[in-house]
Amino acid sequence: MRRVTLGCAARLVFAALWLLVEECRAETGAPSLAERVIWAVNAGGDAHTDVHGIHYKKDPLEGKLGKASDYGGRLAILRSSPEDQILYQTERYNEDTFGYEIPIREEGDYILVLKYAEVYFAQSQQKVFDVRLNGHVVVKDLDIFDRVGHSTAHDEIVVFSIKRGKLSVHGEVSTFNGKLTVEFVKGYYDNPKICALYVMKGKLEDVPKLQPHPGLEKREEEEEEEDDGEGGESEKKSTSTSPKNPVRSGPRTPNPYATDNSSLMFPILVAFGVFIPTLFCLCRL
Repeated sequence: MRRVTLGCAARLVFAALWLLVEECRAETGAPSLAERVIWAVNAGGDAHTDVHGIHYKKDPLEGKLGKASDYGGRLAILRSSPEDQILYQTERYNEDTFGYEIPIREEGDYILVLKYAEVYFAQSQQKVFDVRLNGHVVVKDLDIFDRVGHSTAHDEIVVFSIKRGKLSVHGEVSTFNGKLTVEFVKGYYDNPKICALYVMKGKLEDVPKLQPHPGLEKREEEEEEEDDGEGGESEKKSTSTSPKNPVRSGPRTPNPYATDNSSLMFPILVAFGVFIPTLFCLCRL
């Protein structure tokens, strides 16, 4: 009986210690993804909480700047979960440069995630624009259709940091006054737009990835191979630009001088030409 009592007591002590450890771990553990997001907006749409717990607030530019569109609501967006397709189906666009101001109070490493999907145009070079962060161009010539095609989710991820009153992004540094200004810059092709965006504290590896798309993965692998080839040995580059056995448009042209015997006859003709006048002169003597 005493052994049973001691065993039960040991189990109770172990359970209590385990609960205490778990409680301490919860109190001192890293914040969740949703807790690290300091600002999120569903552009052109209503408030939404995604599958990761990130709460996107209703677009604050509603009725103030640009135009909201839910044209993509009739489409199924590839690479996005069914619960979060609304983030890519609505958008805000403007006929001129526009943007959002995001207050940031703490220093540290941050990530800006811009969510896009092309739901209208069916070819590239129809909508192309830049994205600026406090005056720094962080996305150049964004052509959504060219990147991923039609009705397909695409996230542009921008890593930046704020330290000692300075904003650092893409190797450029500028003074930071507490406001992060994200601008979508009017280009030559149609109007700039944004579907949704958020800013979070953390590293690049903390950002949730979109669902895989076989066609896009194959294309990205091919682009990576091309980049590796350009940065590799010069022999690989020369092989790709000027192959050793180029394809010809017809049979190889024969050498026109291959059977020409004129080079052999020339000395004979010269000698014969010199001999006749000499013989004529000797006969007159």
